[in-house]
Amino acid sequence: MKLKSNRFLKAIRAGEPQIGLWVSMASPFCAEVVAGADFDWVIIDMEHAHTDVATASTQMQAFAPYHTTAMVRPAWNDAVMIKRVLDAGAPGLLIPMVQNAAEAEAAVRACRYPPRGIRGVSGIQRGNNFGRVSDYFERVEEETAILLQIETQAALDCAEEIAAVDGCDGIFFGPADIAADLGRLPDAMHKDVWDAILPVAKRLIAKGVPVGTLVLDPVFAKQLVEDGFTFVACGTDVALLRAGSDALRDAMR
Repeated sequence: MKLKSNRFLKAIRAGEPQIGLWVSMASPFCAEVVAGADFDWVIIDMEHAHTDVATASTQMQAFAPYHTTAMVRPAWNDAVMIKRVLDAGAPGLLIPMVQNAAEAEAAVRACRYPPRGIRGVSGIQRGNNFGRVSDYFERVEEETAILLQIETQAALDCAEEIAAVDGCDGIFFGPADIAADLGRLPDAMHKDVWDAILPVAKRLIAKGVPVGTLVLDPVFAKQLVEDGFTFVACGTDVALLRAGSDALRDAMR
């Protein structure tokens, strides 16, 4: 058995837009519900959700039969957590709160086996189909998407240095935390927030760096794709459930 090609990674390297969804409900059943929608990619969130490694693993199992590339955001840029999520079979990671090139390098090293990194070796785990993937150790690095999340003005200021780190496959802008850093919480759509993000994004796009984000406005999400963003998440499972339940309540009152 050979390691599968990473569809998401192949697409963003080719500049093909990828539409995504955030998965925060910490439930394999809910993951299976949204899996049938066949988004190009999802992020299974461990930072702000109740999801642990075991739950993330079962959520990835729910997505496995579908087109969607189900990646994971670990709780922090932590080598132990990154190792465990990769062993669980994540085809890509979104590393939160990367502030500078040194932190970017640490994130990449945590995803790499020695001598290029520090990832511990487990011969039998879900990521290599319990030892059945014969070329796992030779190819896993080239098939694992490493996305680095920028969430502050300080990180925006050195975004090009972060993106230039060998092994970085894309830069993800976190508008909510950038809004907080700029004193605009909770308005992630404030003009000041996007005035800070968009010039940086445009410089990275001009350099051929795939860039992405999460916004809850599908019209704005489409505009970002038209402006050159490669991977854009346009909603969250929690927000969809909230909006649907609120709309139903309002319709019945």
